[in-house]
Amino acid sequence: MIPAGLLRTAPPLDPSGDEGRSWLRRELMHPEYHQQNLVEQVINWLQRQVQRGVDAASHAPPLSTFAAMVVLLLLVGGLAWLLSRTRRTAHRAAARGPVLGDATVTADQLRGRAEAALAEGRHADALVDAFRALAVRQVERGRLDDLPGATAHEVAVALAAAYPEQGGRVDGSAAAFDAVLYGHHPAAREQAAGVLALDDELAARR
Repeated sequence: MIPAGLLRTAPPLDPSGDEGRSWLRRELMHPEYHQQNLVEQVINWLQRQVQRGVDAASHAPPLSTFAAMVVLLLLVGGLAWLLSRTRRTAHRAAARGPVLGDATVTADQLRGRAEAALAEGRHADALVDAFRALAVRQVERGRLDDLPGATAHEVAVALAAAYPEQGGRVDGSAAAFDAVLYGHHPAAREQAAGVLALDDELAARR
C-alpha cells in the first residue's frame, strides 16, 4: 500500500490531449450544467481547476507544473471548440427556418407590407415580406405545394423547377431571405426591389 503522505505530495496527472478533452466532455455532461447557465458553470469549473493547478504547482517540480499548464490549455481549447460547434449548429438550424408561416395572410397582403416597408426605408423587412409574398402567391396559383414548414431553399428548388429560366434569381432571393431573417444581415434597397420585381415576373407567367 502506498503511504498517505506520498499520495498527498504526488505530482499532478499528465493526461494526453484526448484525455483532457474527454475529461471536459464528461464534466459538461453533469446535470447541474443543464439546470443553470452553461457558460457560467463551465467558467466556474475552469476557475476551480486553475486554482487547483496553481496549488499543486506550488509543490511540484517544474516539469509537472508545465504539464499541468498544458492540460489546462487543452481544457480551455476544448471548451472553445464545443461552444463554437454549439453556435454553428444553432445558426444552421435557424438558417433552415420556414418561409410559409401564417396561412391566413395572403400574397397581396404580404406584398402590401413589403412595399410599405420599402417606402419607409426598412429594407430588411421589405425583402423578407417580398419573398414570402412571392412564395405564397405561387402557392395560391398552384405552382408550389402548401407546406408550412418549407424552407427558403426548398421553395427555391421547387420554383426553379417550375421556372428554369429564373432559377438563378430565385436562388439568390432565397439566399438573401435566409441571410437577412436568420443571419441578421442588412439588406439593400436594390435587393428588396429585386425580389418584388421577381414576384411580378413570376406572377405574369401562365
